[in-house]
Amino acid sequence: MDLFSRTWADLLAAVGDLADEDFARPSGCAGWLVRDLVCHLVIDAQDVLITLVTPADTAPTRDAVTYWTIDDHRPGEDDPLAALTVRLAAAYEDPGLLRFHLDDVGSAAGRAARLVDPALPVGTRDEVLTAGDYLGAYVLEWTLHHLDLVAGLPDAPRPCAEGLARARQLLEAIAGAPLPAAFSDTDALLLGTGRRAPDEAQRAALGEVADRLPVMLG
Repeated sequence: MDLFSRTWADLLAAVGDLADEDFARPSGCAGWLVRDLVCHLVIDAQDVLITLVTPADTAPTRDAVTYWTIDDHRPGEDDPLAALTVRLAAAYEDPGLLRFHLDDVGSAAGRAARLVDPALPVGTRDEVLTAGDYLGAYVLEWTLHHLDLVAGLPDAPRPCAEGLARARQLLEAIAGAPLPAAFSDTDALLLGTGRRAPDEAQRAALGEVADRLPVMLG
């Protein structure tokens, strides 16, 4: 729960520090500008709010690891939600409006996360998780998107070490295999999710694990 709050607060702060011109830069999400990614974060924050006020009356069916599914391909222009996100982001026109909307909805999502009972079963995507597991799953989401946000901004603050370490643990559990200990947490996340292609030495270090990668999260 605390790590959800920390990684989300760090991500919101990083967006808040962006200059207007940064919104037109490419992000680490293939095909998305920074403004598209920030618009996606608005939608994510709305999902968090909706889920935390959607209690379930059945036992959990997923946890922080099994919440994630593995897609066969990255969402592209043929993905309706991805296409809608890009159109919504462009409609903001003024980056300040998008920044304000994320801060507004994102702050509410952060408050809801601090107030919810972590043992409360909640429903999302036709599955049930405890609120604690649901928020725990989002540590991976926030950390990856923080890396996406700053991919072209070398001076922007990076995700916290604790978030990177936990996100790596979740990714390795989803992949069903550990990534080489010599890889930094950042490299493991970028390589493991296909955001960066491994070089020859990294591929050799991965060995058979390379056949399990990249992990495309859905």
